[in-house]
Amino acid sequence: MRVVRLFQILDRLRGLRTPKSAEDLAQELGVSVRTIYRDMGVLQDLGAPIEGQAGVGYVLRKGFFLPPLMFDEDEMEALVLGTRMVATRADPDLAEAGKRAAAKIAQVLRSDMRRAPDEVPLKAVLRRSDTAAGEAGALRLLRHAIRNRRVIKAAYCDLQGQVSERRLRPVGLTAFDLVWLLTAWCEERQDFRNFRLERFQSVAETGDRFAPEPGKRFEDFLKLIPT
Repeated sequence: MRVVRLFQILDRLRGLRTPKSAEDLAQELGVSVRTIYRDMGVLQDLGAPIEGQAGVGYVLRKGFFLPPLMFDEDEMEALVLGTRMVATRADPDLAEAGKRAAAKIAQVLRSDMRRAPDEVPLKAVLRRSDTAAGEAGALRLLRHAIRNRRVIKAAYCDLQGQVSERRLRPVGLTAFDLVWLLTAWCEERQDFRNFRLERFQSVAETGDRFAPEPGKRFEDFLKLIPT
């Protein structure tokens, strides 16, 4: 139905920082580019704050509130699996937050005729148990340091067994299959460095804050990774 498709278009434009082309929208929704152009015209006539044009792409104007839509089956499975992975891989605070998020999702979806989240047959399993309390404590501290832009001091043991003292600006965390990896701007090296959480011998906040300087942010680090 066209009304459903109009909501799907708004949902796909939600949170975009760069314009999404009509061609991409047409491919995602299984319709023609001409149909997307017509739908964009309808949405703009109805007052939806969509900026852009044919050949350029479309975004929603900042500040526009779009109420949440019902999840489709793939979205529900992604959310359920994501919260279950968090519950097995994160520190206790983040794991508990994942459980609360799953409960909120369940409350919304139980009014639907489809499967409830606890009926989705997807499971996440932690493959190692030797990281336990130490890594979980470091993870919690580092998450808060990243959020609040706090400089940390750390003692780190590298793969050769050498221990070094560092002052770091933590900017991002990556969960790999078996390890958590901290990306930080190292004040001693004046460059990005990556650290495995289980190799930290100690981690503590210094009380100092840092500004998100261009060239020293997580997004700047990601640009250095070959794609």
